[in-house]
Amino acid sequence: MNNRTSLFVAGTVLANGLLISSLANAATVEFWTAQTQTDRLQNIELLASTFEALNDGVTVKVVAVDENEMATQMAAAVAAGTTPQLIEVNSEIIMALGEEGIVDTKTHQGVIKDIGKNRFHKGALTTLTSPSGEYYGLPYHGWIQGIWYRKDWFDEKGLAAPNTWKNIETAAKALTDKANNQYGILVGTKQDSYTEQVFTQLALSNNAAEFNAKGDLVFNSPATLETIKYYKELAKYNPPGPQNWRARDYYLQGKMGMFFYSSYIMDDLALAEVAKGSLSSENFKELSGGTFDPELVKNTAFAPIITNKSAASYGTLSGLVALKTQSAEDTKATKDFIEFMYDPASYITFLHMAPGGMNPMLKGIAEDPAYLEDPNGVFKLYGPEKMKQIVSGFDDIRSFSVVKGKTFPASGAIFAKSVIPRMIYDVTIEGKDPQAALDSAEAEMKAIMGE
Repeated sequence: MNNRTSLFVAGTVLANGLLISSLANAATVEFWTAQTQTDRLQNIELLASTFEALNDGVTVKVVAVDENEMATQMAAAVAAGTTPQLIEVNSEIIMALGEEGIVDTKTHQGVIKDIGKNRFHKGALTTLTSPSGEYYGLPYHGWIQGIWYRKDWFDEKGLAAPNTWKNIETAAKALTDKANNQYGILVGTKQDSYTEQVFTQLALSNNAAEFNAKGDLVFNSPATLETIKYYKELAKYNPPGPQNWRARDYYLQGKMGMFFYSSYIMDDLALAEVAKGSLSSENFKELSGGTFDPELVKNTAFAPIITNKSAASYGTLSGLVALKTQSAEDTKATKDFIEFMYDPASYITFLHMAPGGMNPMLKGIAEDPAYLEDPNGVFKLYGPEKMKQIVSGFDDIRSFSVVKGKTFPASGAIFAKSVIPRMIYDVTIEGKDPQAALDSAEAEMKAIMGE
């Protein structure tokens, strides 16, 4: 980022009403971030320097910590009494830190009050809420999964948006013409994380769960079985063979009506240079390759929230976490820095480090003209209304690993062992009976948990 951008950030922040303050005593904000790439660190350092310039006497020290090492590093810092004032990390680690009692929930409450609770996407805030209603962290960025679909094809056939189980299945059937290598949908059937992500969103929308609030394993339930059977039905409209995230090849070549994917797909749909990796026959012998369709973005719509028994979206989020400190000056500086990081100019600078991968948790940012001018020129091709629709998924984001503010590490261990995708593979590819596959999955989950 150049000096001109730096001046833009500082100037915009001042224009937005943040005043230069002078603390009576020097204050330090040590900020651990999971963004370890050099270019991203440079951006964050710029934001820190801008904040320092606006706040006399405050030092912001940016420290990059690999997300996989964050929990270990934090444990060591707690033991040594050298915890940072602020961290940026994923929601699973945030909830674990909250349970340790080292999080400054008062600062979080103060920030939410200042910004306005209603400005945060509801599901994102709920994800970081403790069982007692405190906020273990503040949602900052994340990606969202849903169904990307050919709105023009749906309109031609009078199909409703694929946001309910019934609508999805109806559209999958209507848009499938296997004789002409045309498919209505693609759901993951390989033994991989893509399959798990697709299944999880459908399962959550049917009120299925891995654990209840007491920590009991409740995966083997009528709701889960119903989801497996539904998933098997959808797989009938898949291209042949076990399928994974390469679904996008079919979609970009005009051979598929809809597919599950995260917001990371946005630049593939919009930019010819990025799309070319999906326009060959390299990954599927059924595909002959194709040319980039410049109208694809215009003809694509997104359904982030799926509803059957309840509304559910799937994704991941990272947040900002203030940690308890003995210094009132450091606490105040940390709160001020967090609010600076949510100021539109700062926030957009941060989010633009990974367009599509980092989406805003505050309403209104996605439609901000400055946000739409991302470095890759992608967002303006979607326009403010589609951008608003995409991030609306954060209102209903849920997961198996957090239930009513309680986190269950066993869910992560189950994910690591690919229990669910193997179950789906057995049913959709090997033809195993759904209840028998569910029983086997439950037995494996219990073995992982040491029961």
